[in-house]
Amino acid sequence: MTHLAQFDAKQLTLSGAGINLKPQHYEAALSLADKGTHNEATSGLWFEVHTENYFVQGGPRLHYLQAIADNFPLSFHGVAGSLGSFTEKPAELTSRHLAQVSGLVKHFNPVLVSEHATWSTSQHAYFADLLPLPRTQQALNCLCEGIERYQEAIGRTILIENPTNYLDFISEMDEADFLMEAVNRTGAGLLIDVNNLYLSYRNTALDPQQYLAALDPAKVGEIHIAGFDADPNFPDDLLIDSHAAPVDEAVWSLLEDVLKILGPKPVLLERDDNVPEFAELMTERNRAYSLLTESDYALQ
Repeated sequence: MTHLAQFDAKQLTLSGAGINLKPQHYEAALSLADKGTHNEATSGLWFEVHTENYFVQGGPRLHYLQAIADNFPLSFHGVAGSLGSFTEKPAELTSRHLAQVSGLVKHFNPVLVSEHATWSTSQHAYFADLLPLPRTQQALNCLCEGIERYQEAIGRTILIENPTNYLDFISEMDEADFLMEAVNRTGAGLLIDVNNLYLSYRNTALDPQQYLAALDPAKVGEIHIAGFDADPNFPDDLLIDSHAAPVDEAVWSLLEDVLKILGPKPVLLERDDNVPEFAELMTERNRAYSLLTESDYALQ
């Protein structure tokens, strides 16, 4: 197995606030680059894409992604790695997936690569969801094996993202301890999704402050923010990680707490449904960037 250095946030070359890029916004994003690389509009701007959306051979998507990568820092965020799935040996589906991820990473050399600490495959079946793991030693072992397999395939360490919780499983450890054990064993880093953390608090009474206090800031390499929706059948009791709405004020407030506790980290605005015009996303992104640059925990 290839020896990879432990992730250390102090070595990060990425800062500022980014947007997860959608095809309808390629031209708008590149127009900012055309206006110059050192202007107020592009200060601290970077982009993240879902890795699996670029599993293609040639064509306009890769053309535009190359143009973006030539002008802005780029991060890859996987949504189908199924790191926590139990398997005695990688299924053909997993092996093909990792080969495609590896090819993209080697070609584009993104600043960061991340995946979810969840599962979505079982044997040859794939579930189009990011399912949380029971926090047990067995599940931890499966997650660590999945992380190591992923990192071995691409030849670099990754960040793993905390899940959204809708039910509180019987577990052997707290989620923060579970994730910290996983990154300490594998050398990976953490991506803290503030929206997921807030929804887990609302849905399962997870304590965000206790959660954040259990994390090592040196292991956190990225932060996500996004919008949510209330479940139509249980609007007062269940919030859904939809990425289909603007960031809620409660999530903005929690983001400030996260930055105070963990220090300044690259912040990524996610929007995957009901996607508005690029200018509207830039307004939200600029609010996050202002938190990073105009506060007591501002970037130095």
